[in-house]
Amino acid sequence: MQNIKKFIFDELVIHKHILSTVVLIFCFSCKPKLNIQTIEGKRLNIDTTLVEDTSVENFIKPYRIHIEKDLDSALAYALDTYHKNDGVLNSTIGNLMADIIMKEGNPIFQKRAKKSIDAVILNHGGIRAEIPKGIVNARTAFNVMPFENEIVVVGLKGNQIKKAVDYLIKGRRAHPISGMEIVVDSDYKLIYAKINDEPIDNGKVYYVATSDYLYNNGDNMSFYQPNESVHVLDYKIRNVLIDYFKKVDTINPVKDQRFVIKQY
Repeated sequence: MQNIKKFIFDELVIHKHILSTVVLIFCFSCKPKLNIQTIEGKRLNIDTTLVEDTSVENFIKPYRIHIEKDLDSALAYALDTYHKNDGVLNSTIGNLMADIIMKEGNPIFQKRAKKSIDAVILNHGGIRAEIPKGIVNARTAFNVMPFENEIVVVGLKGNQIKKAVDYLIKGRRAHPISGMEIVVDSDYKLIYAKINDEPIDNGKVYYVATSDYLYNNGDNMSFYQPNESVHVLDYKIRNVLIDYFKKVDTINPVKDQRFVIKQY
């Protein structure tokens, strides 16, 4: 009897292995072709009937609180509200942004290229919010510059700089600039343009800081091409603003004479 049981057990084991082998062969050798017959969609309304997934909310909550705390921590204080339309050809916030890029970007460029930034040219439309009077924090910088734009420094001959000046005059807007002085008459005819308090020399190479967006023909700023060199600083403009805010107590930018209409 014992022998019969053993025989039956052995046979079951053998058949089990045979069945497993057959299944494996079938799975690896047969590749049935699947054809999509229909595609169906279902509309999910986002309304009060949706039930909040509290587990996801509980997981995210501590990170959100930490991020919001960092964003809202006071870095500096603005003595007034500054925006991009408070001047005709230069504005408080535009002057501030351009000057910050000059101040914060120059040490990096000097270390890497052994040269200095001569001028900064940004665009009026790139300023996305005002700086309100009161506490200035990282959230302020995100509001002003929500994009991931980075600083690039472009080597331009004087004749290309003059094309940039023509662009700025033709635009008749408060595009942020620094290191430059442009004076026009009431008909927007150029009286003079200077960099570093000197007339622009056609044969000289000037190093102009801008954003990677503008360098790539953003806002139709085609004067960055051709050029003598391009240096990527790997420094987001938003981070430049935050780093500057951390270093100062108060912010009080002004409109000045960097781009004006000469009054007779």
